[in-house]
Amino acid sequence: MDHNHGNSRFQPGNKDLARRYWYIIAGFVGGFAVCRIINLYKALVRLRRKATASVQFPTRPSNLFLSTWATATAITREASYPQLYIPLRPLSWLTPPPLGRFITLLVYWIIIITFMTDGAIVNDIYRRERLGFRNAWITITQLPLVYLLAGKCNVIGYLVGSSYERLNWLHRWVARTMLVAATVHGWMFFADWARYDFVKEQIKMMPMVKYGFGAWAVLVWSCLVGMAPVRRLGYEVFVFQHIVSAALFLWLLYVHVPAAARYNIWFAIAAWGFDRVCRFTLLIWQNVKLNPDRSNCAGGQRIGHQAQLRAIGESITVVTIKDVHFRWRAGQHLYLWIPRIGPLEAHPYTIACAHKVPETCICNSIQLVVRKHGGFSKRLHEYAVKLREKGKGKGTLTAFVSGPYGNPPRWDIYETVVLISASTGASFTLPILESVLKSGETNCVKRVDFLLVARQGEEIGFYVGRLRELVTLARCTGVELNVQVAVTREGLEKLEEPESGKGQGDGEPSASSSGSDLGQHGDKRASGDEERVGQREMRRRMSEGETEEVIAYFSSRPDIAALIRAAVEATGGETSVVACGGPSLTSRVRNCIASLSDERAVHKGTGAQGIHCFVEEYNF
Repeated sequence: MDHNHGNSRFQPGNKDLARRYWYIIAGFVGGFAVCRIINLYKALVRLRRKATASVQFPTRPSNLFLSTWATATAITREASYPQLYIPLRPLSWLTPPPLGRFITLLVYWIIIITFMTDGAIVNDIYRRERLGFRNAWITITQLPLVYLLAGKCNVIGYLVGSSYERLNWLHRWVARTMLVAATVHGWMFFADWARYDFVKEQIKMMPMVKYGFGAWAVLVWSCLVGMAPVRRLGYEVFVFQHIVSAALFLWLLYVHVPAAARYNIWFAIAAWGFDRVCRFTLLIWQNVKLNPDRSNCAGGQRIGHQAQLRAIGESITVVTIKDVHFRWRAGQHLYLWIPRIGPLEAHPYTIACAHKVPETCICNSIQLVVRKHGGFSKRLHEYAVKLREKGKGKGTLTAFVSGPYGNPPRWDIYETVVLISASTGASFTLPILESVLKSGETNCVKRVDFLLVARQGEEIGFYVGRLRELVTLARCTGVELNVQVAVTREGLEKLEEPESGKGQGDGEPSASSSGSDLGQHGDKRASGDEERVGQREMRRRMSEGETEEVIAYFSSRPDIAALIRAAVEATGGETSVVACGGPSLTSRVRNCIASLSDERAVHKGTGAQGIHCFVEEYNF
């Protein structure tokens, strides 16, 4: 059997399908890019209307086009937010993606299956060969998309207004779809050769077949170790082997595929190379300073940055990185590399502040809050503990950063913002609160509801200290700030004391507690412990003579649905709900918003305004 002859027989139609595939991908990317432009226009209109004192609700649609767009957006949200969560801990990783992502995958699979079979299933002597070559082209055509979606400097993400970590799920699923097409491709030829007992002879005659089997094996391996339970066993090892596998896969494919299809491999190599060059350039620009500013203190250095480490409790390390010369937005993250702690390890952490850290002597400093797990974070905390035991308090190391990455939405174009976080997820939500409060009168936000949930109070002591400072700031800005803190196991009593916030910030004493009592939004099944907490809060407020209510503390899980409903029903404009935590929390938030939006018939003639949802999961 002459493979080159067979390929040339079917090649024109297969190459035409490959072109159609990329036309479809370009169409989808272009459509999302148009949606991004419309949303940018909507944000600009809202901020301009906010500047007009006579407009009471600037976030409401102001013309027919925006009203139509709001209705279409509401329908899309209601269809895309719901998510089925599997609560069994050993199987929770099998939780399917949200409905919107599932629909995207379904559309993609329909396109791929159509291309795999359309006109190829004909009952003649060439049927297996025809299907084999068809699926070979469908497999190799998907290759560049896999590498485009994997890059941190992501061209597709830039066009559609997303970022690499929010496209990574699609990267994995396209690779799995590619594996299915590759398996069909190989099986068709293998079955055809086996029918004539010609397998060994074919492999001897065509050495390229061995490389094809090798490429398929690498793809199977990558898909298996990319499963969440395996990936999380040793993330550093996973990243290293994944890079090696990606390079090996490209080489095996280059040897295996005919010259007419190698443009896909060069396309993938170009995407990978572009990402690496951009990241290396970013790393050099951010960590090498030709003329460091040493006029204020010794924090400015030519190579890298000074990083101060401070251990808080038994599991939290606060890393303050000094003299960074780049800007960031609330919700972005960066990669941290500290050679002294992990010579070959760079780990992603959310930037836990929205602006320059106060009381730091360098022009621009950022903070990261790292919770101890294993590996790098454990060694980091142990080093900080040793410094604390030696009485040094804060020790310094040389650190290198890469970023910032992430493309979070604007937070200042909503009337009400609801921030929900679990434990160290507050590193994501607190900077959002800070950015909203410090942007003054230039944003549309009138009310913020903040919920922080943790199992132990020790996990969130640092955040509660920051919250007290921001509650004081909210008084000056005129933004209504309502805060709930729920600790489900132990350590609640320590958090309730105002003094517990001292020392949790960056060397500053915390402001006294204030806020709004959100007991009416909490768990309707309030326990006796919660009632006693509320009584203690009330007595403290009365004894201190405060005119404003204090942060509300609870000892059981709050009712998230009631919290969201109360905020939505009290607002006259659009609400944004932001959640950061595990899949249990984020799926509950998604489902609550979808249900509430459908119940209120948002933007469908009832006058109910939109509910935006943005979730950040622990999914690295």
